Amino acid sequence: MNESSFFFAYQSLLKQKARTILTVLAISIGIALVVTVFAAGDGLDGVVKSELDTFGAGVIEIEVKVPNVSKTSNENASGMAMGNTITTFKNDDVEAMRENKNIKYIYGAMMGQEAVGYGDELKKMFLMGAGFEAPLVDGTEIEQGRFFTKEEEQGLSRVAALGHGAWQKLFNGSDPVGEFITIKGKKYRVIGVLAERGSAFFFNLDDMIYVPLRTFQKRIMGVDYVTFAVAKMNDPSQGQQTQLDLTRIMREQHGIATDDFDKDDFAVNTMDEAADMLGNVVRGITFLLVALVCISLAVGGVGIMNIMYVSVAERTFEIGLRKSVGADRRAILWQFLFEALLITFSGGVVGIIFGAILAYLVAILARSYGLAWIYHISLFSIFIAVGFSGLIGFIFGLYPARKAAALNPIDALRRE
Repeated sequence: MNESSFFFAYQSLLKQKARTILTVLAISIGIALVVTVFAAGDGLDGVVKSELDTFGAGVIEIEVKVPNVSKTSNENASGMAMGNTITTFKNDDVEAMRENKNIKYIYGAMMGQEAVGYGDELKKMFLMGAGFEAPLVDGTEIEQGRFFTKEEEQGLSRVAALGHGAWQKLFNGSDPVGEFITIKGKKYRVIGVLAERGSAFFFNLDDMIYVPLRTFQKRIMGVDYVTFAVAKMNDPSQGQQTQLDLTRIMREQHGIATDDFDKDDFAVNTMDEAADMLGNVVRGITFLLVALVCISLAVGGVGIMNIMYVSVAERTFEIGLRKSVGADRRAILWQFLFEALLITFSGGVVGIIFGAILAYLVAILARSYGLAWIYHISLFSIFIAVGFSGLIGFIFGLYPARKAAALNPIDALRRE
């Protein structure tokens, strides 16, 4: 009986091609978005891991944090909240952490924007005041010249190393070593150019100009603190213990009791911890977007129910005729239920194809911006798409199907 019900359902949909196609299209758009959102989540997760990989293995970061706020909280915002800037992270803290036996290299840093000039050109550019060991921690190669030394940092020397992009913008590819640029109207001698690094978290590292940290603090910004420090460990497998050790050192430096976590004005993060944290954020956003898309699919299900009601009303005589020649309630119910399921499953298949194409276009666009975007259609997303489309068809097709099955054949024949 179910085979004949399926055949009648299929024939009925073919008779109403325009209505069927439009309904399938409406469902397929929602399913395509589900597949695309999951693929985008996988791609973004790959980008996050790739960006963290630019800092290399065995890296640990120490940054300022608003006391009484979790280091994962949005309110922290790297030490700035409600207009307040945390200024308690000092150069001495960096030197104290340098003494830890598992710290191979470490540098303190802070960033800013200033007017930088060369010749007749004056551009607003990003500056980073960094310790002399920055290239050793970050694994950055020097393409031309050299990086500044410990002596130049301690002596507040006016020297600068250019990121690859900053070099191109200021010197247009010509040799900059030995030339002078102006920062806030003062001359700084260019001593080197860093190799191309690309972007990290949508920030172009190549557009940076590096100056010695103490020079940046005293001569440019007029401050005595840093906003973050980055360290390279001798043994990355000891990352968790090193994290605890650096936390203890920072508390001692800042006069914070060992068990008084709420007063911490800093956060110590390993790259693994940062990857987990960012991965959780990406997954949370992905499932939030999928939930929103599923709501739109539910709204589409209401549309299917309305169409099925119209179909039942239009085919009342047909239902009465089938019942009069022996079709029972179950056969009629399955005929209309199969119609709803065929529509939604067709929408699911078409949506998966459209979603795969859309996800591929998103991947191409992301890669054109230099992001390490991974194109991946997960089986989980396909399962969700097909399963949810089938569920929508069953839920919203069941009531109209039951209404059709309950029609009295004599009453139905009289409505011709």
